[in-house]
Amino acid sequence: MSVSEEATRSPEFVQSLERGLAVIRAFDGDHPQLTLSEVARRTGLTRAAARRFLLTLVELGYVHTDGRLFSLRARILELGYAYLSSLTLPEVAQRHMEALVARVHESCSVSVLDGDEVVYVARVPTKRIMTVGISVGTRFPAYATSMGRVLLAAQPADWLDDYLATAQLRPLTRRTVTDPAKLRAVLTRIAAQGYAIVDQELEEGLRSVAAPIHGENGSVIAAVNVSAHATRGSFEMIRRELLPPLLAAAKRIEEDIRGGLSRTPTADADPPAARVQLSALPPR
Repeated sequence: MSVSEEATRSPEFVQSLERGLAVIRAFDGDHPQLTLSEVARRTGLTRAAARRFLLTLVELGYVHTDGRLFSLRARILELGYAYLSSLTLPEVAQRHMEALVARVHESCSVSVLDGDEVVYVARVPTKRIMTVGISVGTRFPAYATSMGRVLLAAQPADWLDDYLATAQLRPLTRRTVTDPAKLRAVLTRIAAQGYAIVDQELEEGLRSVAAPIHGENGSVIAAVNVSAHATRGSFEMIRRELLPPLLAAAKRIEEDIRGGLSRTPTADADPPAARVQLSALPPR
């Protein structure tokens, strides 16, 4: 933590909790197993501190160790499900997403913005032998995704200024926009047109189109997208054949939100990991 960041912390800030969460976040898809030294290095903690946090998480049942390697246990999902179980947006969106996938034969997802990343809170994959490995809880950098750009374009000007000044815009492919000024121009256009199309900026061979989902007060609370392999459709095909039904699906989700379906979960509703409540989403 920098001196300036430490100076802005409130008196109630619990640094030990921050460090414990940093230990959990050290594990990801590329690093499912880590040694003590690797955890210390990835978190910036001393080996002694990292060891205390890891052993505490082991005792609580969130981390497994064989004595040398550490890995997250399934119980860690409770932390994410506590958020997802209080939400109902996926429940509202599910049938519209399924209808959209049946019509366009491409996968559909809904995500929300969490800091500088998008988090997938609902997904309906298309039925193909090969599909992109994305599920609820998957995170991607917002700047390189269609849903992320829709969500970024809806943010207040001062928030966006801070984001563009501090975000690490890495070239994920040769097409990724990494210049802050160019990204700002892209976001301005997205805000004006009401949708975003990303052509192989997150991953080579993957194109996607996204639309905003507005809440009851008119603010953008989430984004919905359709993704397609580049061999299955050109940029213009996406605009012509995928965008209109996507916009229609987003409008129907919004109509359900305004109709109050988001506040009437039933006893036989989907399990907690598939529900997202609108009121619990971060304010924009």
